[in-house]
Amino acid sequence: MRSFVYNQLPGRVVFGAGSIDELPREIERLGAKRALVLATPEQAGQAEDVARRLGERCAGVFARAVMHVPIEVARAARDEAARVGADCAVAIGGGSTTGLGKAIALESPLPILAIPTTYAGSEMTPIWGITEGGMKKTGRDARVLPKTVIYDPVLTVGLPVGLSATSGMNAIAHAVEGLYAQDANPINSMMAEEGIRALAQGLPRVRVNPGDLDARSDCLYGAWLCGAVLGAVGMALHHKLCHTLGGTWNLPHAETHTVVLPHAAAYNTPAVPDAMARVARALGLADRAATGAEGAARGLYDLARSLGAPVALKALGMPEGDLDRAADLATTSPYWNPRPVERAAIRRLLDGAWHGRRPA
Repeated sequence: MRSFVYNQLPGRVVFGAGSIDELPREIERLGAKRALVLATPEQAGQAEDVARRLGERCAGVFARAVMHVPIEVARAARDEAARVGADCAVAIGGGSTTGLGKAIALESPLPILAIPTTYAGSEMTPIWGITEGGMKKTGRDARVLPKTVIYDPVLTVGLPVGLSATSGMNAIAHAVEGLYAQDANPINSMMAEEGIRALAQGLPRVRVNPGDLDARSDCLYGAWLCGAVLGAVGMALHHKLCHTLGGTWNLPHAETHTVVLPHAAAYNTPAVPDAMARVARALGLADRAATGAEGAARGLYDLARSLGAPVALKALGMPEGDLDRAADLATTSPYWNPRPVERAAIRRLLDGAWHGRRPA
């Protein structure tokens, strides 16, 4: 076996239907007495339910989280946490809310308890992102990693089918890049393949029956694994493209990951055929005509399309005339990638993603 380094991230996970009932005890385990509850405006109702569960341990509710964590919202949340004397943040929702919690933790000692209601996976990573002046800046810092995560599949039953699909594809993207990351290792790769498999099997069942709790549990389990993969290794071309498109053009986060993933996978396939063969296997392509590394990118595209998810950047509002600028931004200071990042090739990749073509 080859040599490798594996950094296991600390954190406590409480998983299972009804595990939200453990919230008061988990807050007590953190030693917190004044928790600020974070949410998006759309999930204010869930935030209020969390506040009721916490009772006197709730210091207030801040339901203003938005995607890509604009610096203005981050500053407002930090100010509110200081104003109410919070000693903990409880983030209920998806990546936007967890990201806001991380923005607070980045500049304060407040621990985060995350309650995911989507499959974003941000709760398992020390990665933060803040958007300022139309540019999204990301980084890694152990301080922002949630101390506790409560995974309750019941809370995801109300997640619309469309958002379930794109959120799940977003999670799969974390695992795909983890398989060919510069610091990939066999432990992470095992988790990545299992995470992709769980989501690829669970998401179609959610589409058929959104109330299928077993399917929801499989998806949440897969999202946990995929998020943990991203948290332990570096990012590559796919995430660079999505950060560029999301931060500069404010494209919807999960939908952008869904559209870009098959094209980024196709771009990297020649450089990492073994990793892509594992993706194909996890997608269940082993017994079909589209097998091996070459089938992975097409399999990802076909999965997204079968779920009714968007497959074209033009459907997300990306102006075709801005593709040149996007290619410039994505290649000016690229992340490490197994295949060299070439501007002309990235421009072609973006063109295929804009039109929604099935990867060749």
